[in-house]
Amino acid sequence: MTASDTHRAIDAVWRIESARLIAGLTRIVRDLGLAEELAQDALVAALEQWPRDGIPRNPGAWLMASAKHRAIDVLRRQQRLNQRVEELGRGLETALASSVTEGDAALEAVLDEAMGSIEDDLLRLVFTACHPVLSTDARVALTLRLLGGLTTKEIARAYLVPEATVAQRISRAKRTLADTRVPFEVPYGDELVPRLASVLEVVYLIFNEGYSATAGDDWLRPALCEEALRLGRILAGLAPEEPEVHGLVALMEIQASRSAARVGSGGEPVLLLDQDRSRWDRVLIRRGLAALDRAGALVARTGEPLGPYALQAAIAACHARARTPEATDWPRIAALYGQLAELAPSPVVELNRAVALSMAYGPAEGLAVVDGLVAEPALRSYHLLPSVRGDLLAKLGRFAEAGAEFERAAELTRNARERQLLLRRAAECER
Repeated sequence: MTASDTHRAIDAVWRIESARLIAGLTRIVRDLGLAEELAQDALVAALEQWPRDGIPRNPGAWLMASAKHRAIDVLRRQQRLNQRVEELGRGLETALASSVTEGDAALEAVLDEAMGSIEDDLLRLVFTACHPVLSTDARVALTLRLLGGLTTKEIARAYLVPEATVAQRISRAKRTLADTRVPFEVPYGDELVPRLASVLEVVYLIFNEGYSATAGDDWLRPALCEEALRLGRILAGLAPEEPEVHGLVALMEIQASRSAARVGSGGEPVLLLDQDRSRWDRVLIRRGLAALDRAGALVARTGEPLGPYALQAAIAACHARARTPEATDWPRIAALYGQLAELAPSPVVELNRAVALSMAYGPAEGLAVVDGLVAEPALRSYHLLPSVRGDLLAKLGRFAEAGAEFERAAELTRNARERQLLLRRAAECER
């Protein structure tokens, strides 16, 4: 194996193992920033040793052992060792005392036990990285860094922002978590629902930025979609009894199934009703429908209604089940948007409901709802409002008004591909 092959293998192992590594270390040292530093030290050791000695049989265990030894060194050097001993428990205190004569063997055994519940630690790390005390941008950056294993440079490239900006967000996030003494734990009781909502929001924000890039030259950023899906699937495994987790996974799986059909040969956007549905990924659709079924079964036990993500997944499922655009059950989609509007009212949900109403009952029906949203402050800079209004006006034959709406939408969007599409539609209205 060449050195470049080894480095590629190390990169792949790091993407898989880094989150588990950082999670386990955080529970030991009780400091997220320090845990990441220890994990990075283990990565550096791998980069130095594996090209020379070969890739170990169990790379993840090698990294964990290397990081654990560094954790031992740090614990020994810390002046406030007694405080750390109390946090790690009586077993560690005994091990530290005996290690004076027995070496590090006793201490390593206790650390092995302390790092035993990796799945629980991963869940703790998810809730810590997505803590509401952090800004949305900070939560997204920290999640991609700690749970996605992405470098600062990769995150910056994905979001089209300077690398220094991302580094600053991550640094401030760690400092905020330390200064506010955010506990490394899974919330329970009344805290669980809002904290879980924060986690799901971060994962879906990552997915959406990949699915419909808000800025730049590309319509899609597949790497972000894949990372969000991976995080969602991990979360579903860690919290199998939470229906909204399965609802979000279902939504992302079904939406991701359309990715190949959403872009034309020249990279231009292809709208839903114009897509070649034979290019939709049926495996992802089946996975999404299965996740939606799991969410439905969980809420059926309690008699509670589907949550916002599960409702959106149910809407996406209507499209996924329709082999042709004409076969789409638009009345059901409009009804589901009505339920979503009651559960999580927002102008954006109303705009989507207007589209569904127009498809189910005619463009005039949808336009009446859209016209009621024109003065909505939250949609003042939202390019999809004039885009939807332009589409409905065009269907009603009011082409001059429609062209003006498409031009306004083109001015508001920051995505180059979407701007081209909107300007083309404006030109078609002129003709």
